[in-house]
Amino acid sequence: MSFSSEVKESLSRQAAPARHCQLAELAAILGFSGVWMETEKGKSYVRIQTENLSVARKCFTLLRKTFNIRIDVSVRRHGIYQMIAYDGLEAVEHVLIQNSCCRRAFIRGAFLAAGSVSDPEKSYHFEIVCDTEEKARQLQEMIASFAIGAKIIQRKKNYVVYVKESSQIVDLLNVMEAHVALMNFENVRILKEMRNSVNRQVNCETANIGKTISAAVKQIEDIQYIQRMIGFDRLPENLAEMARVRLEQPEATLKELGQMLNPPVGKSGVNHRLRKLSVLAEELREF
Repeated sequence: MSFSSEVKESLSRQAAPARHCQLAELAAILGFSGVWMETEKGKSYVRIQTENLSVARKCFTLLRKTFNIRIDVSVRRHGIYQMIAYDGLEAVEHVLIQNSCCRRAFIRGAFLAAGSVSDPEKSYHFEIVCDTEEKARQLQEMIASFAIGAKIIQRKKNYVVYVKESSQIVDLLNVMEAHVALMNFENVRILKEMRNSVNRQVNCETANIGKTISAAVKQIEDIQYIQRMIGFDRLPENLAEMARVRLEQPEATLKELGQMLNPPVGKSGVNHRLRKLSVLAEELREF
């Protein structure tokens, strides 16, 4: 089962205690996966289709709880669940979403009907597909009321409300009251961030080691060139000592080299002497 399916399975088993929240969640499910129609005699009905059994079960439960009306259920080809509900649904068509609890329920219903969330092990992406721009804007505003910055993109004939920031996806899961999924998501996110942090640190240390080795190789080449061309006897005593110590300790750090000098000097002092040796080597090469 995908992570998205796990979230929907969990949400489908939740029951909003208040009728107004049940109406809000049902309004979203019908609005995002239902088609409103009329019979030849002018009676209205709604047809809901979904590939997800959890969503079908949740929709059926909400319809029975809130309206206790006749519902015809069938399974179509390719695992499509279809429900047709008759009479008394006008309240759902015109439901007002004002309370915070109802907005949570509406977003939950919209996600159940037309949403998906990627496995956090692979990427961070939450989206709900809307068939009109008006629905997308309405949903975006609802999500924004919880301080979450969802964006909208057009994909073929649909409008997709999406969030890519991992922390905001966590907030959305909390808004929908998908608490188990939220904990699983957070666990994966924390582990990924720890792995990334360790990798960055290792890469940084590796790069620093590479730079240190390259610098040491260049220093030794310069010192050996000076030794061949003029010897160390013609160098000032502090540079001659530095040259000998560097040749004897090719793997030592600047700090370690400084402690080997008499008297000891700091890293900046060692670096200064090595730079002088490098400049001298370049001057000798030019002759």
